[in-house]
Amino acid sequence: MTQSAMEYRWLLPGSLRDTPRKEHIRVRRSTRDWIVDIVIFLLSVGIGLVAAEQVQVEPGLPEPLRIADQLVGVVACVAIWLRRRWPMGLALVLVPVSLVSAVSGGAALAALFTVAVHRPFKHVALAGGLNLLSVPLYMKLRPDPELSFGDSVLLLTLVFLVVVIWGMLVRARRQLVVSLRERAERAEAEAELRVERARHLERERIAREMHDVLAHRLSLLSVHAGALEYRPDMPSQDVVRAAGVIRSGAHQALQDLREVIGVLRLGAEGTHPDRPQPTLADLAGLVEESRTAGMEVRLDMRVSEGSEAPAQLGRNAYRIVQEGLTNARKHAAAAPVDMVVAGGPGDGLTVEIRNPVTGGQAIPGSGTGLIGLTERAELVGGRLEYGHAPDGRFRLSAWLPWAV
Repeated sequence: MTQSAMEYRWLLPGSLRDTPRKEHIRVRRSTRDWIVDIVIFLLSVGIGLVAAEQVQVEPGLPEPLRIADQLVGVVACVAIWLRRRWPMGLALVLVPVSLVSAVSGGAALAALFTVAVHRPFKHVALAGGLNLLSVPLYMKLRPDPELSFGDSVLLLTLVFLVVVIWGMLVRARRQLVVSLRERAERAEAEAELRVERARHLERERIAREMHDVLAHRLSLLSVHAGALEYRPDMPSQDVVRAAGVIRSGAHQALQDLREVIGVLRLGAEGTHPDRPQPTLADLAGLVEESRTAGMEVRLDMRVSEGSEAPAQLGRNAYRIVQEGLTNARKHAAAAPVDMVVAGGPGDGLTVEIRNPVTGGQAIPGSGTGLIGLTERAELVGGRLEYGHAPDGRFRLSAWLPWAV
């Protein structure tokens, strides 16, 4: 049984009729189901008792027919308890039964109401049409002594129409409730998916920030540590200087890690990161760090109003240059690196880094740094390209929008 069938038990048996036969499982009546069934049964019996009193005083009706009418009516009222399992079959059977038994009229109305509630319109039209067609015939067989034939047909027709319309309104309301509940469930499921997607994007952002911040710093440490490893005969003052650079770089890496954690806590706790985010003005210090590590970096800075650059633009440009220098350190050894940073408000900011590919240091990498940079640039409406240039050098080029 489907979850909807269990949850909306009061729609049964109509909801079960739409499930595959192998899943057609009976469900116990709930308290509400019992109350509804008892009320409908009592109404059918009440209408039958009123009809039975009229049958007792009906002129010209033989006594055996009076007794048969009442017995058939009792059976029809008892059959009302089967309306949930076979609503259409019960309604069709009670059409001819109600022609010969006035006491079964209440049961026929209850069966028609059940069809209107639990079955589609074509079934309602069939059952309702047969009942309406039987009205003139019934009034011919059992004329009302107080009303004319036309008035009797009109009154009974209105009764059947009211029962059908009432049942269809109940069905429409129940369908609306089910639709709203299913819509709410879908909205909740979609909200959970959005939350999971947001968590996934947050994990990606964490990984990207960790890579961008720490890869550059750790690659510098690797260069200095490699110098100590391959030059054991280095003068003591150079060893001390290299060890100091390693110590300072490790301390800086820890500071950068604290910065990343502060950035990640910013959204959740509303606090500010421990250290300010990098800007365009910090590019010179970044290049100087690489030069201190032994790299030959030529920086051509042609940025107008650089001090007024948006914080996000400066941070993204810094990360792109940081990743470019890290890759150059890995793959270009002591080869010169040419860097151009140019642009201004309205024109956007262009960052281009070129370096030969000579093998470089044996520094491990995740291989996802450039992919992360591409995503970072696209998220702000920019673009990033990388690959071998016609002159054989590796080229990393990015353009970032800069609003006026």
